[in-house]
Amino acid sequence: MPGSDFEWSDLTFFLAVARAGRLTVAAARLKVEHSTVSRRIAALEAALGAKLFDRHPHGYALTAAGDRLLAAAEGMETLALSAQGEIAGADLGVSGTVRIGAPDGFGTFFLAPRIGALSDLHPGLDIQLLAMPRLFSLSKREADIAISLSRPKEGRLHARKLTDYRLGLYAARAYLEKHGAIESRAALQRHRFIGYVDDLIYAPELDYVPLVAKDLRVRLKSSSLVAQMTATRAGAGVCVLPCFMADLFAGTGPDALVPILPQEVGLTRTFWLLTHADTRDLARIRVAADFIAEAAQKGRAVLMPG
Repeated sequence: MPGSDFEWSDLTFFLAVARAGRLTVAAARLKVEHSTVSRRIAALEAALGAKLFDRHPHGYALTAAGDRLLAAAEGMETLALSAQGEIAGADLGVSGTVRIGAPDGFGTFFLAPRIGALSDLHPGLDIQLLAMPRLFSLSKREADIAISLSRPKEGRLHARKLTDYRLGLYAARAYLEKHGAIESRAALQRHRFIGYVDDLIYAPELDYVPLVAKDLRVRLKSSSLVAQMTATRAGAGVCVLPCFMADLFAGTGPDALVPILPQEVGLTRTFWLLTHADTRDLARIRVAADFIAEAAQKGRAVLMPG
């Protein structure tokens, strides 16, 4: 009879595939072979007597029955996580894995140099820092903590303002020596501008080129802020960069970054720290989130110079 051989643990595999949409991605997240995931999904479908996924060349899509099971499985997951949080909260030690998703610039140049201190405080904690130019879905468990450029308007997410940060216009010293000083916004039209690939701007807060000067043409584009800064240091052109990144490369060398029109061109944006309502009280996530918030507070002078 359907349901007679139901294994609760198979729901973990079901949730992973439902969220990833691909067997191989789900297997990687669960740290098992993809054949194991396939076998567990088949066993769950047999036990329930229902087809849960439509298999396509590009991935797995939930059927109507799968959609119904997803709601129930997520409810069970929430209860399990709540119980885990209550039990783990009673222990003095913090252990397990916490995955932090952050924009590539903030993750690489602000968090990465500081994150080792979190590991020192909690040796049993395994930390995964995903520094990438993209949005992270907490509901799909792509990350436990996400650093976002905007506060979410919907979903079961908890948002806390992490910090404001300042951006400015920069070019390499060698570039300015070759092409001349830039003394007005109008003069920017004569210079090569570096920015984002238009259709890969993953947050509207990053579309700041129109705010610098009218009709600026971006001639060198990258989806990565780190790549933009590297090109700028190499003398490829002029770029809007967070001050906390650019100030690391100030100096007198040819690749040193020099602020341009600092009194005229200045932008302020905000980082938000996001956690999911189901997991935010887990000890490993709570201590990591508090650590990041404290690091941002201590680093305010770096993030908001002047």
